[in-house]
Amino acid sequence: MAHVVKQSMKVVNVNDKMQQHYSYKLVEDEGKNFHPDFKPGLSPAEMLELGVFGGKYLTDCRSEFPSHWFTNAKLNSDKKDISLNYYAVDASQSLREWQAKGWIHSQDPRGWFQWYCRYFLGRRTPAEDARQVKRWKAFSRHVGAVKKYCDRGDWSCRKKQRQALLHWAYDSTQL
Repeated sequence: MAHVVKQSMKVVNVNDKMQQHYSYKLVEDEGKNFHPDFKPGLSPAEMLELGVFGGKYLTDCRSEFPSHWFTNAKLNSDKKDISLNYYAVDASQSLREWQAKGWIHSQDPRGWFQWYCRYFLGRRTPAEDARQVKRWKAFSRHVGAVKKYCDRGDWSCRKKQRQALLHWAYDSTQL
């Protein structure tokens, strides 16, 4: 269970299924002062509302994040449900695959989206932030592919790629 300890202190303590005895400081205001190269098209709340990760992401650690993020979120605490994804397709690799590829940093054992949620809240960890922003920028190649091969608004075209873009805070519903 996580909670913000005295808003004036801006410290978040995390004790959930995947991470215990971890704390981080919020040094920026929520949704503000991002790295100049990092311009996500969706907030975490918007991503959750559209439908990402089969609805399974953050279901056991909601108390760490603002309740308004979950007001219209498409979640399923039991198991991954692909029908909850915006494009109703599976566009995710397993956490085990991410771990094997070295993409997981110990401060964010759930991966990129957990990093993004914490970054959006105001946590800053310069080296890891730079690594994740670089990964996010590299993912933009998929925007180019959707634009090249799909008619604008044809959501049946490259559905897995479009869903994956949503997972990385690119708004593929606007392509």
